[in-house]
Amino acid sequence: MSTTPNLYRGFRFPAAIINEAVWLYHCFSLRLREVELILAARGIEVSYETIREWGLRFGLAFANTLKRRRPRPGDKWLLDEVFIRIRGK
Repeated sequence: MSTTPNLYRGFRFPAAIINEAVWLYHCFSLRLREVELILAARGIEVSYETIREWGLRFGLAFANTLKRRRPRPGDKWLLDEVFIRIRGK
C-alpha cells in the first residue's frame, strides 16, 4: 500500500492559505504584491517573494487542474431557441 506524499509538508502556512495565494495569482492575473495585500487584509502576513516561490512550486499542478476542468470540444452544448424581431417581423 503506497501513500502519496503531502506536497505541503514542512511549510509554515497550511495548504488552504497556499492554495488561496496561488489561486489568486493564477486565476485573476494579479501581481504578487496585490496578492500580498489581499492576504494581509485577511490577517495573513506573507511576503510577495514567498508567494512567488509558491507559484513556481505549486502553479503547474494548479494550472493543470484548471485545464482539466475546461469543457472539451466533444461535450454536448445545448442551446434554446432564440427569436429576434427586426422591424416587427
